[in-house]
Amino acid sequence: MAVSSSSTAFTPKPTRLGFSHQSIGSECFRSVSFPSRFHSLKSLESTRQVQSSRLGVIVRAEGTSEKMKVDISLSPRVNSVKPSKTVAITDQATALVQAGVPVIRLAAGEPDFDTPAVIAEAGINAIREGYTRYTPNAGTLELRSAICHKLKEENGLSYTSDEILVSNGAKQSILQAVLAVCSPGDEVIIPAPFWVSYPEMARLADATPVILPTLISDNFLLDPKLLESKLTEKSRLLILCSPSNPTGSVYSRKLLEEIAQIVARHPRLLVLSDEIYEHIIYAPATHTSFAALPGMWERTLTVNGFSKAFAMTGWRLGYVAGPKHFVAACGKIQSQFTSGASSIAQKAAVAALGMGYAGGEAVATMVKAFRERRDFLVKSFGELEGVKISEPQGAFYLFLDFSSYYGAEAEGFGVIENSDFLCRYLLDKAQVALVPGDAFGDDKCIRISYAASLSTLHAAVERIKKAIVPLKPPVLV
Repeated sequence: MAVSSSSTAFTPKPTRLGFSHQSIGSECFRSVSFPSRFHSLKSLESTRQVQSSRLGVIVRAEGTSEKMKVDISLSPRVNSVKPSKTVAITDQATALVQAGVPVIRLAAGEPDFDTPAVIAEAGINAIREGYTRYTPNAGTLELRSAICHKLKEENGLSYTSDEILVSNGAKQSILQAVLAVCSPGDEVIIPAPFWVSYPEMARLADATPVILPTLISDNFLLDPKLLESKLTEKSRLLILCSPSNPTGSVYSRKLLEEIAQIVARHPRLLVLSDEIYEHIIYAPATHTSFAALPGMWERTLTVNGFSKAFAMTGWRLGYVAGPKHFVAACGKIQSQFTSGASSIAQKAAVAALGMGYAGGEAVATMVKAFRERRDFLVKSFGELEGVKISEPQGAFYLFLDFSSYYGAEAEGFGVIENSDFLCRYLLDKAQVALVPGDAFGDDKCIRISYAASLSTLHAAVERIKKAIVPLKPPVLV
């Protein structure tokens, strides 16, 4: 929805770039020329939420001259949810590229590799062979059996096919799990930095997100003592993501065992373990499934999928594994929501799981490339004064602390007040699209996705450094 005429007016300058001043998440844009100074995304979202609760349209009743006002307001539940900033920025950067602006897009969490040929061929064959009809709500038995085998061989987890639910992406799996186990007023414990959707999913379930901050000096890993101090009788779900989006941090088995001991003392507390990046991990780091820890199988919902490791983002396929009672509840929601996932994608997923342990050579090749990119970025940004780095042990993100530059003044732009301003400045000055850390619960940082070619990353770093250097000397913190 466009900004109403009563909102603050902006005078676009053709050479300026920035985030669109339209509603976040919109795929339509009035212009691709933006001023460098305007309201923050957060304030715009708040304004529109207020506006949306008061909207109405005047219509003329059929056959009469009377006018009546139709209420087009939205539900409080929807108004409480923030749109995804990563999606918004990615869409806006794409619009700029399509308009001829040479923006380097490092905002999306999407591998730049093609889906491995054996997987693609399985999908093509499914179409050719007429495997294009509805599937069972929980997923095909063939795929669920393959998932059970994968979890047993790679994660040390034993499940039966009725303890697996296949969905249209891991995002759907997570949302359904939250909706299935949380009641109004329950608390969902979320370590920060977090994936942008976790708190909003809690709100959709009428639960309360409880954010637990972490420190870059601790590699953004949750402190068990902090966790224990924040748990109450309302605590229902702890969400863990390892390897982490947005930090790339990996929880060691020892740390997970400490967390598990705390969880075991709270009968109501369940754990959602988001393991979508498990195969994108850099030695010597290793992946541990939380459900494999003593006493945790009964209270853990393990979420995984095919988008990241197998470069299958557009195929939209994920799954949840857990005790039958919880998985059946997730399935009940799905049966009234989307029903079974794509038959074609499920055939492709079976082929993916047949590529060998941890995806075999194809996945190992991608991980090797991700590691080279990570090493390049860590070295490059380590050369910038005042930038703090926690070296990622997995996934394909770098979460950099640029807060020492806050308060600096950029010529022709103004003061860099926070991560939102910094990312708008870098889009404006360097034409590189990044995601502000405040979207992930840590305003000190910005997220860079290195799911892009090394040559693209070289160009991006050169542009970013060129834009950062002219800033007034930062105050080291």
